[in-house]
Amino acid sequence: IGGADGPTSVFIAGRLGGGWINLFGLCIVIAILIPNIIYAIKFRGVENKCTNKGMNVLEQIGRYGCMILLVLDIGGSGFGFASVTAFLTYLIGNAVLLLMYWIVWILYFIGQSQWKSITLAVLPTLIFILSGVTLQYVLLVIWGVIFGISHLYVTWQNVK
Repeated sequence: IGGADGPTSVFIAGRLGGGWINLFGLCIVIAILIPNIIYAIKFRGVENKCTNKGMNVLEQIGRYGCMILLVLDIGGSGFGFASVTAFLTYLIGNAVLLLMYWIVWILYFIGQSQWKSITLAVLPTLIFILSGVTLQYVLLVIWGVIFGISHLYVTWQNVK
């Protein structure tokens, strides 16, 4: 396209392999889940202090909705990036956010605090929204915002 090399042509065309499965997204979801699974095993039986059933349900719907949308293209347009910059922002931005997420989890396992809990609620929200924006996947952005609001609310109720 316009004399561009192969990889650049892929980005100019707006697709990175196309299709309805995002393997990068699957890796991100797995990276988010690993410390959460460790937490669930290590701190079995921790009580959820949030009594707002609606927000608890919305948080779970938002969480699983974001994870599914990050991996699967619901809508059939295929996963793609508008530019090389969007792709690099997706890769580098998510790598930095995931690294921060894992570091805060390590600190959290050493000692729990309010700022760590809130940070662990904000970082996955940013990952979902960044992914949605860079992939031009409006549904993921919407679900990321829903998850973010409800997850922050529930987290705040548990740490205040």
